[in-house]
Amino acid sequence: MKSAGSASRHLSVHVDRTVEEVYAYASDPANLPAWARGLGGSITRIDGRWVAESSPMGRVEVAFVPRNDLGVLDHDVTLPSGETFHNPVRVIPDGSGSEVVFTLRRQPGTSDADFERDADTVAADLDRLREILESA
Repeated sequence: MKSAGSASRHLSVHVDRTVEEVYAYASDPANLPAWARGLGGSITRIDGRWVAESSPMGRVEVAFVPRNDLGVLDHDVTLPSGETFHNPVRVIPDGSGSEVVFTLRRQPGTSDADFERDADTVAADLDRLREILESA
């Protein structure tokens, strides 16, 4: 197992929709179960917080940064243990469409296999996001 600590990988997908369309959809936590399956199959607003009940990681809280005009979709995922992971995400112009970029941060002690599995999950989520938005 490598100890890469703060190593990051940028995963991205081109979406044939405007930045505004992509951001409007992806920034709504209620849409997460449709495209971010890594967070589980349902999400509910409880006491002003978004909670994914059926996450593979258990019950997790998801908190996005406030809506903004910069395409920033950063969000924190807090596990049942209280450990929080910050996930940087951007929606940026890409020709007539958009590029969604997710920065996957490798946590200390994460094996190569687990990091690759995480990257595959994020890539699949981004592909689903593209498919949903381009079929709308």
